[in-house]
Amino acid sequence: MTNERKKELQTQCSRFRNQLIDLLHSIQTGHPGGSLSCTEILTALYFEIMNVDPQNPAMEGRDHLVLSKGHAAPILYLVLAEKGFFPKEELKNLRQAGSMLQGHPCVHKTPGVELSTGPLGLGLSAGLGMALSARIKGQDSYTYVIMGDGEIQEGCVWEAAMSASKFKADHLIGILDNNGVQLDGTLEEIMPMGDIRAKWEAFGWNVIPCDGHDVADICRAVKEAKAAAGAYAGTDAGAVAGTDAGADAGTDAGAGTGADGRRLPGRPSLILAATVKGKGISFMEGRNTWHGKAINDEEYARAKAELGGAR
Repeated sequence: MTNERKKELQTQCSRFRNQLIDLLHSIQTGHPGGSLSCTEILTALYFEIMNVDPQNPAMEGRDHLVLSKGHAAPILYLVLAEKGFFPKEELKNLRQAGSMLQGHPCVHKTPGVELSTGPLGLGLSAGLGMALSARIKGQDSYTYVIMGDGEIQEGCVWEAAMSASKFKADHLIGILDNNGVQLDGTLEEIMPMGDIRAKWEAFGWNVIPCDGHDVADICRAVKEAKAAAGAYAGTDAGAVAGTDAGADAGTDAGAGTGADGRRLPGRPSLILAATVKGKGISFMEGRNTWHGKAINDEEYARAKAELGGAR
């Protein structure tokens, strides 16, 4: 990525942060902390990485994004509107009765949303299904699942992680928004997770650390994850299930080559993104209290002053 392009994307992130605070202050509801921590992640994915078509959200062969930490829906909606999935005028109706923009993402209401989320821990299993479906169809697309670090205390996350490794779902890329803070406190206070990288590696995943607030580093991590993946070409059941000898042989470096010359699937990847909850606003940074809390007028003025007021 060129320095000029990085600057463009980081400037867009600043605009998103300002728009987020404007929006959540105007409706007096929403989740600012978790939205601010994944702003760069979503910006990099939608404006630099993912193959999607806002004019045809159901396009075959598209990449998929699952926001498993569904409380960060406000920043997702801002990104989708900027990308052109729906008119920006809809944003003012966020979390209102009958709105297409519910408090958590809804696949039945919002163009560009791939899965209804909210109950934590469900996104990785669904993302695995999407990735395996694309493999069966012979599509060389990727599925990205953004998770919160409090979310990975859920047992179903680890069942999905184990299954993804077993099925060699190397076109599944998990992104952990690793800000160290959850609803009721810090991870260390609520449920210490120990060495998160070692845990995912023990489940058979490639783990790629990155700076979750640096768009260029996020793109570098995704590129590294893709480099470890095989290109799907063929739909035989053995390759899907990961049971044939050729597929099993392709698990070491991430991808092998079958007897017929096809690349075979290897390991799923987790991007371990170091982030700060409430990033960009000093009195929100690292605070669990900014989960579902309205922004009053004084806080709004302080936040806008710190963000510089970019729109």
